[in-house]
Amino acid sequence: MLQLRVARPRRIALIGLAGALAISMSACAESQRDSGGGSEGGTLVFGATGAPSNFDPFYASDGETFRVTRQMFENLVGLKPGTAELEPELAKEWKSSEDGKTWTFTLQEGVKFHDGTPFNADAVCKNFERMYNQTGAGATAALSYYWIENFGGFSDGKQPSLYKSCTAENDSTVVLELTRFHAGFPTLLSQDSFGMQSPAAMDEYKANDVKAQGDSFVFSEYARQHPTGTGPFKFSSYDEGNGTVELVRNDDYWGEKAKLSKLIFRVIPDETARKQALEAGDIDGYDFPSPSDWDALEKAGFNLQIRDPFNILYLGITQKNNPALRDLRVRQALAYAIDRENLVKSVMPEKAEVAKQMYPPTVDGYADDVTQYPHDPDKAKQLLKQAGHENLTVELWWPTQVTRPYMPNPQAIFGAIKEDLEEAGITVKPISKPWAGGYIDQVEVAKAQLFLLGWTGDYNSPDNFIGTFFGTTENQFWTKGSPWGEELSKALDAAAATVDPAQREAKYQEINRKLMSEYLPAIPLSHSPPAIVVSPDVQGLVPSPLTKEEFAPVTVSASE
Repeated sequence: MLQLRVARPRRIALIGLAGALAISMSACAESQRDSGGGSEGGTLVFGATGAPSNFDPFYASDGETFRVTRQMFENLVGLKPGTAELEPELAKEWKSSEDGKTWTFTLQEGVKFHDGTPFNADAVCKNFERMYNQTGAGATAALSYYWIENFGGFSDGKQPSLYKSCTAENDSTVVLELTRFHAGFPTLLSQDSFGMQSPAAMDEYKANDVKAQGDSFVFSEYARQHPTGTGPFKFSSYDEGNGTVELVRNDDYWGEKAKLSKLIFRVIPDETARKQALEAGDIDGYDFPSPSDWDALEKAGFNLQIRDPFNILYLGITQKNNPALRDLRVRQALAYAIDRENLVKSVMPEKAEVAKQMYPPTVDGYADDVTQYPHDPDKAKQLLKQAGHENLTVELWWPTQVTRPYMPNPQAIFGAIKEDLEEAGITVKPISKPWAGGYIDQVEVAKAQLFLLGWTGDYNSPDNFIGTFFGTTENQFWTKGSPWGEELSKALDAAAATVDPAQREAKYQEINRKLMSEYLPAIPLSHSPPAIVVSPDVQGLVPSPLTKEEFAPVTVSASE
């Protein structure tokens, strides 16, 4: 739903203090396929664009991992399918203190983890204490990305944390204490990384046993073979060689049980190969079909649904390892060099829009008067000359073996940007790496100079976009070496902690103005509407504007 990540993001209204005061929300609420028989049973095979990084959602930040873990894990709060509306999940209701720092959650009863152990208030606190007490590799932005972006620091006290404590008042009542008011709480708890996991399984299979190995990580037995949540599907197996993840129905699920008996994710990195697999009946659906195939897929009888765009594609700029990129004039030259209008028209799908700042216009704090950078190669050359870098050489990184909601064709996007930069006299050194095979990891450790990345919103908050990108010094890999990185981080923290909605809005607007005029740490490119396509035999799939689909309600009917 990140994307950094830098990858994944959604559409919930900011929760101001007025909405937080003593509010309580209650529950209203190879073909490997076999026939679904109509209403229940059968197997759905879904074509994934990339391999999951691991199966412990806390150590993940990419959409392909979350696509799988989302079916196995549940959160205290959730989002109503097909919307960005907050709804109860493992907590059936909650309320806050007047100052918005103390939150009391009343939990669903009779819920068990897949290993048979009870989900209760003690389990919730053990999850939060596990997250808060990360050390070593686990406490890095590359692994604890969502914790750092949303809660800040850990128990070592090196960085301030939003989290203060968790208390189990009784089996069904848990109290979370925050160190300060935060506009995005508790909505931020709906993010996949904060899914509740079995404390017993995490202990038995040493969930925290993760180690850095070069530019990557070696995960625990828990994260590789024993992920244990409360959700409608359970982990069965992962054939890494064949790129196949198999989940099975959780027959002891506490809510409405999944209709499928099996759910299989088959990794098919090439989009054309995914389309061919769907046409051949080897898979039942896949995400992010190429926009050039939309008409043909619909004419062939497949069910193609286009989500509303709630994302951003940007050209990231790491200032750490190329001194020229620390000069604002050079970054402005890059912005003027890129023909974003042509990029949107020639490469991106229908209804894509040129991005003018680092999040969509539907998000609070959007400023209509930010500095604009229309395509102007001559202006770019002039700025480079003024900066003394008229012979600029840059590395331009792009990912392979992946398609993202905001980046439907990475190679074509890379090609268009490379051509634009070269037109402005910039020498481009192309570097490509597999998305889950070094690209993300090396971007995060500041190896990439210019890089293609993006984000799909988790909820409707500036903090979930620019706060995620720039809000912590731990994750400012692209602002290190800049004189204003700490200033930006503090401004974002101050905005998120502002109780008055109008004042908060004004602060975010001012941050957006500075991002596009004084800072320019990245160049916003586009907002793109991603599609999802399934066989006509598939019923019950509800597309999510947050690319957060759940497969429990899905059936696969028998073909005629």
